[in-house]
Amino acid sequence: MRALLALTPAAALAALAGCVTPPAEPAGRALFDDYCAACHGPGARGDGPAAADLDVPPPDLTRIAARNGGVFPRAQVMSTIDGYTRTDQHGGSMPEFGALLEGPMIRYDSGDGRLTPTPRPLADLAAYLESIQQ
Repeated sequence: MRALLALTPAAALAALAGCVTPPAEPAGRALFDDYCAACHGPGARGDGPAAADLDVPPPDLTRIAARNGGVFPRAQVMSTIDGYTRTDQHGGSMPEFGALLEGPMIRYDSGDGRLTPTPRPLADLAAYLESIQQ
């Protein structure tokens, strides 16, 4: 019985490690290129080819943390991307990408210390945006 109890924490830790795999920046970059660059530009500065046709200019995504006191607001960014809490931000021109970013779930800490089931593509995109902050 003791041998079984000794293995239980190790097995639980191994299973948990598989659930909290950090997001991958290259995957996030590819998602950005596919879904965001047309408006936000390849450098994420709000100067994409579609930006001129929008009523409200897209923001510079490299300055999200700077606009928030030096802190990258992961949960807020992910909610804006997927459209979960958005009402009519950006003049209604920002599409909701939640359905496009569905995928395998990972347990992700968006900054509140809780591991929340999150679609991996959404976490990957948020991780990429966090990685380009200036």
